[in-house]
Amino acid sequence: MMSDTVSTRVTRRRAETRNRLLAAAYAAFTEEGFGRATVERVCERAGFSRGAFYSNFSSLDELFLAMWEQRSTAMLAQARAVLDEFDAHGTEDLRTTVERLVQAIPIDDGWYRITAEFTAHALRTPVLRRVMVAREEAIVAALTPTIVAALERAGRSVPEPLALGQALIAVHDGTSVQVLMEPDNPVVRARRTELFHHVVQAYSTAIEG
Repeated sequence: MMSDTVSTRVTRRRAETRNRLLAAAYAAFTEEGFGRATVERVCERAGFSRGAFYSNFSSLDELFLAMWEQRSTAMLAQARAVLDEFDAHGTEDLRTTVERLVQAIPIDDGWYRITAEFTAHALRTPVLRRVMVAREEAIVAALTPTIVAALERAGRSVPEPLALGQALIAVHDGTSVQVLMEPDNPVVRARRTELFHHVVQAYSTAIEG
């Protein structure tokens, strides 16, 4: 029993160390840029030694991928909660469902800058490029069933769920730049929602009956 208690404490302490490193890395990458941040700067912000870093991550690349997984898991949980929310209110129309979908995929200025820089880095590194493609495919595969279910409740069927998921990610990535460039412009945000609506219509069909 004592061994189990010690093991639990070690596991909890390790998780706390990883989370502090991830939070410190987010701050460093956001303020200094992924390309200029160093292991030393991340450790300094987190209050740990290089040994603590390397006992959890082999490199900044691995740390970024862990950060991406952490944030993706949180985003998927939030998206599912938002899209499932209207179950208690009955069926909603397509536009309302799309508006909920847009709300479910938030735009984060700092995270966008980090991912943009890391994507440029990955494009020069074939191994990382393959890892990022696989991660994005996993995100689409995890999120798509929730989107399809929400659309079915709104009276739409989706013949090619994967194609819809990929199209929505493309719309999100493209329109995020516009929103971040003009954060106080309501027209830009309205056009973002409208584009999502058009894409959903293009990749789904009305359920007859």
